[in-house]
Amino acid sequence: MITNNQGAATTAPNEDAPLETGEAVETPVQKKRRAVDDTAIKWLAAVLVVAILVGTIAAPDAAAGAIGTARTFVTEYFTWFFVLFSVLALAICAWLAFGRYGRVRLGGAGARPDYSKFAWYSMLFACGQGIGLIFWSVAEPIMLKEESPLFTGADAGVAQDGSMAWSYFHWGLTAWAMYCIVAICLAYSHYNLGKKLTFRDAVVDFFPVKSRRSIGIVVEVLAILACVLGLATSFGFATLQFTFGLTSFTPIAGGMPVWITVVVVFAALTAVSVYFGISKGMKRISELNSILSIVLVGAVLLFGPAVYLLSSVLQTFGVYFQNFLAMSLWSESNVAAAGMDSWQDSWNGWWTVFIWCWVIAFSAFVGPFIARISRGRTIREFVVGVTVIPSVIVMVWIGVLGGAAHFYDNASSGAISGQIAESTESGLFAMLDFVPVVGTVLMVVSTILVATYYITSLDSGVHALSGFVASAKSPSKWFRVLLVGAIASVTVALLVLGGVSVIGTVQTGTIIGAFPLAFILIIMVLNFIKRLRSGAIRTAPPAPPALDVSLDGKEPPAPELVTSDRGAHLN
Repeated sequence: MITNNQGAATTAPNEDAPLETGEAVETPVQKKRRAVDDTAIKWLAAVLVVAILVGTIAAPDAAAGAIGTARTFVTEYFTWFFVLFSVLALAICAWLAFGRYGRVRLGGAGARPDYSKFAWYSMLFACGQGIGLIFWSVAEPIMLKEESPLFTGADAGVAQDGSMAWSYFHWGLTAWAMYCIVAICLAYSHYNLGKKLTFRDAVVDFFPVKSRRSIGIVVEVLAILACVLGLATSFGFATLQFTFGLTSFTPIAGGMPVWITVVVVFAALTAVSVYFGISKGMKRISELNSILSIVLVGAVLLFGPAVYLLSSVLQTFGVYFQNFLAMSLWSESNVAAAGMDSWQDSWNGWWTVFIWCWVIAFSAFVGPFIARISRGRTIREFVVGVTVIPSVIVMVWIGVLGGAAHFYDNASSGAISGQIAESTESGLFAMLDFVPVVGTVLMVVSTILVATYYITSLDSGVHALSGFVASAKSPSKWFRVLLVGAIASVTVALLVLGGVSVIGTVQTGTIIGAFPLAFILIIMVLNFIKRLRSGAIRTAPPAPPALDVSLDGKEPPAPELVTSDRGAHLN
């Protein structure tokens, strides 16, 4: 038993049963076509994944060159596009949260949340950014300490505050807004319109009937590629970071045998989690993540430079809010005017554009998972819960850990900066080494968090991926376990045959693949707005009879926005 948002006991949802959507019954012809499309999608995606891996491993320099050229093209000509995309995502979230559709409930008027708010927030954070923040919460503030847009040329203190503001910006509200628009489109399509929880079902009816099947296949294949390659390469980097943490407090030395062992152990633990399902697996590990994260941040604040950190958090929050609009619209017009020989000539190519591409690519599995766990939430509650709450958590996390890194780096004449320059994944552990009394214990906690956050990320990705490739029926527990094994196998192949550099090449290629995916997301949002507006039917309340004793002389009730399984309407 679990408790819902109102504290009432509810039965845990069965992840192996079809989700409660009120799906329209398919005709035999539609079922047959769907099965054919599913088979085509699975085989096409598998062939493309293998082809990409074989090509990259066989010719790593050529692959790195081609991907670098693509990254330069996207950065030079489409920085403005990603900046505009991120701003529009924020605007759509604000419109949904404060507009008249905010009371529409995902799943219909009678639906209620399956998970408590703590469990829901824990799973949101775990699938969306947990592992990324372990990696970047110290590294980014330190790397941007010397120079960043809007703060270049300022004194050291202002530049340091600017590095924190940019870190809040890259991991906070805007990133979560981009996750949110993907998740809400899928959730509404699935729970309110009876569609399957796939990208193609959320987008294809925007197109003419004759082109829907072929477009749906292309859309789904792109989403699957983003899922598989994104998860596999993140698996590789999480393995490296976990190994670095392990070697910081044990005599174990890193290397290929240790890396492969870590991948196998991670995969086994994730397989257990996906086998038991969201309520017994992902939910419990996510709640553990939240508890350990609170311990980590609280201990750094308590045993670290507490007065400095409290002052720094307040001050850098102010810098962030003061410069939010300028950061949101920063598109480097000077670089656009001069042109560039390489993406490395652009600050945005290193940071904002790269991170936004990362978010868009990862939304291929983060969005569907958030949608899956959010039945029963109103659109307003959904938007606030997916954007505001995680953003506050992110800012406090970076404010404390990144602020402590600045303090200890300044006190040690750049010791942390030097370690990060040699190895980016060392950032958090380098900072924790300076924390008195509990530093070693926090290294252990952080190493565990690397493992558990990646397990929850892989868990959420597998749940999303299983829906894409087995959408004609509910995927079984063992099918999800098989997907975990497949992703782990891809990771091992990349590590053994290609090494760390090839993992980086494939990851960058996956993130650059977010460029076409972004256009699909725009169409999906437009289709969602069209669906939402067509589901809202204003009807004037009937005029009461002249002598209507049933109302006891009272005024008839005012029209109220309510929801059904097919959308919203005003009663």
